[in-house]
Amino acid sequence: MSTSSSTSPKAKAPPSSTRMTGLERRSAVSLAMIFALRMLGLFLVLPVFSLEARTYPGGDDPALIGLAMGIYGLTQGVLQIPFGVASDRFGRKRVMVLGLLIFAAGSAVAALASDLTWLVIGRALQGAGAISAAVTALLADQTRDVVRTKAMAMVGASIGLMFAVSLVLSPLLNAVLGLNGLFALTGTLALGGIGVVLWWVPPEPREHAVLGQTSLARGLLAVLQHVGLLRLYFGVFVLHAVQLAMWVALPTLLVQAGLEKDHHWWLYLPAVLGSFVIMGGMFTLERRGYLRAVFLSAVGLIGLVQLGLFGLANSVPTLGSLGVLLFLFFCGFNVLEASQPSMASKIAPASARGTALGVYNTLQSLGLFTGGILGGWLVKSLGAAGLFAVCAGGMVLWLAAAWPMATPSSHGANPTPKAG
Repeated sequence: MSTSSSTSPKAKAPPSSTRMTGLERRSAVSLAMIFALRMLGLFLVLPVFSLEARTYPGGDDPALIGLAMGIYGLTQGVLQIPFGVASDRFGRKRVMVLGLLIFAAGSAVAALASDLTWLVIGRALQGAGAISAAVTALLADQTRDVVRTKAMAMVGASIGLMFAVSLVLSPLLNAVLGLNGLFALTGTLALGGIGVVLWWVPPEPREHAVLGQTSLARGLLAVLQHVGLLRLYFGVFVLHAVQLAMWVALPTLLVQAGLEKDHHWWLYLPAVLGSFVIMGGMFTLERRGYLRAVFLSAVGLIGLVQLGLFGLANSVPTLGSLGVLLFLFFCGFNVLEASQPSMASKIAPASARGTALGVYNTLQSLGLFTGGILGGWLVKSLGAAGLFAVCAGGMVLWLAAAWPMATPSSHGANPTPKAG
């Protein structure tokens, strides 16, 4: 495996050019593919997990099911920064291959699990393959400042796309393979990701900056004192907590509305496809300078979706109302998932961009863990209506925190956030 090269993709175009070079496009597409394969593996079990896990010994405990759903977020969050530091010292690609092997091992454990406890162990191992920081660091190594935001947006969009695809494919594949077969498939996807690392991702730069303890502490302090980044950290935590928590209860609502679990894709597919059409229009508005309005509208939209689900949980849900709410959720989620990493890369201090993205990925992972744990506990204690009420409250808090945001500049300047 080649892990170094004296030629960087950044060197193939004039520094002022805003067009990606061929190697920059190859880097962005291949690294987005690695993210896509890994996140598809994580998300593929999500729509059916809360229903299928009940058939395992120990599956009568909603809190334990929530733990099994979200535990990978905890192990991933804990290991995200250490994996990023290791990639500085030993090479990005080596760390990425190691992380994908760990993820594949966790998938194998989950596929062979005989009870819910072993499912928890398998999911924890999946999360331990925490390569997000290493992937985004390598993307930063291989792209120039003027095109890095575009590259980061491609990676962010791949996550939203895989979440949407998983909601469509999961019920279909589950009907054929079962939950253990889905986990076996996720392991295969991880091994495919290793192939992408070895044979498609361009060679990484010959040397990486090695941060000493003082530099690392200074970088962490810088990003944790940056008000704009703190807003994004809070936002990505809330977004992924809500995303995972709502799927603890949503499949049950679909069943109550009369849609068999193997047919949930009938509702997911049109909602997903329709949301991508609308998302294209939203990004057109963003290019015209309405990023702040698009961003805040997406946050508010997901909050309204949670209020709608709260109302349905207190009544008799219908497929029509659930379909509309799912469509609106995907519109907001896909915009936020694609735009937030791009915004973080724009406003982060240039000397601490890797650290900033490492913290961002850590908060994303911890949000997934919190959503799984909190979702299971809330359904057990307060029912589905209580879960959606808490999710709506979280989105309101995020909207209030994000409201004073300033629109990042196009080329990486760090604007001073508006007062408020």
